[in-house]
Amino acid sequence: MNLERNVSLKSFNTFGVDASAQYFCEIDSLATLREALNFRRQEGMSCLVLGGGSNVLFTGDYPGLVLVNRLKGIRINAAVAGKVLVTAAAGENWHDFVKYCLEHGCYGLENLALIPGCVGAAPIQNIGAYGVEVSQLIRFVKVKDLRTANIDVLSAAECAFAYRDSVFKHELDARKCIIEVGFVLSQSPVVKLSYPALQDYFADQETPDPQQVFDAVCAIRRSKLPDPAVLGNAGSFFKNPVISAAQFESLLVKYPAMPSYSIESRDNEPKQVKVPAAWLIDKAGLKGAKQGAAAVHDQQALVIVNKGGASAHDIITLAQHIMARVEQLYDIRLEPEVQWLPKAVTAE
Repeated sequence: MNLERNVSLKSFNTFGVDASAQYFCEIDSLATLREALNFRRQEGMSCLVLGGGSNVLFTGDYPGLVLVNRLKGIRINAAVAGKVLVTAAAGENWHDFVKYCLEHGCYGLENLALIPGCVGAAPIQNIGAYGVEVSQLIRFVKVKDLRTANIDVLSAAECAFAYRDSVFKHELDARKCIIEVGFVLSQSPVVKLSYPALQDYFADQETPDPQQVFDAVCAIRRSKLPDPAVLGNAGSFFKNPVISAAQFESLLVKYPAMPSYSIESRDNEPKQVKVPAAWLIDKAGLKGAKQGAAAVHDQQALVIVNKGGASAHDIITLAQHIMARVEQLYDIRLEPEVQWLPKAVTAE
């Protein structure tokens, strides 16, 4: 185990915010993870697990042990009835994993191409894009308990997936380290074009194959979203808010161009719709708004960027200004998608 002290986390979060970890270790095997957790328990310190650092904002230094998940390995199991179970270690790069599955004839993940981060973050956030959520394809999530070091396997149902949400953000928040995820994919091409941007992209073409969908998603994302390697950001900063159909109809009177997406509701539940947060922020006149070295991206209002040297205070102040303005105009409370850290689990 290569344990370091007082390590800068600037290169371990895509916002590029400078913060430091009291103790730091990169985990490339279960044996290393076991050693690190033993050290944590002996010292009685808190623990934080990072993947790609693409959905976090450090609000200060971390007073404990930071583990960076570098577990690797992909396995394609025998197919049954046209379906195949593909397992991937949590430290695998997500986009590379999607590409690997496509190249090996395992379909279903194409709409989730180019999402930054690692495989282990996918179930935590229940990542989704262009009409697909990863929860639709997950069979299980294997985790290691940060307190007991026991390994458990959670079914998709036990993960309690919801829109950009899961049990890992609630009951199991900062208590489990995801070590592997199992996906059920198809051996036959799966093409999902329900999302308007994809429908527009292929408007003049015949039904595309999965490779073309993958390429289209990459092209669309690159045209709208800044590359974190060039301009620090954490992707979409806010969730798309879900409101009642009645509130939406009321808002349409004043904002007739407001877009929405229908949400499936259970019997006897009020109908709800999802409203694009980017539209709300843009129409509020906040595209390009700045606070210190933080700014709302001038091409995608849902993204807050680090123009160079932005502090967590800059980013948080800007985010709070956006939330207040959107609530003032539309009576809609935006919820950050990005996790503000540190959060921790302490030794027992």
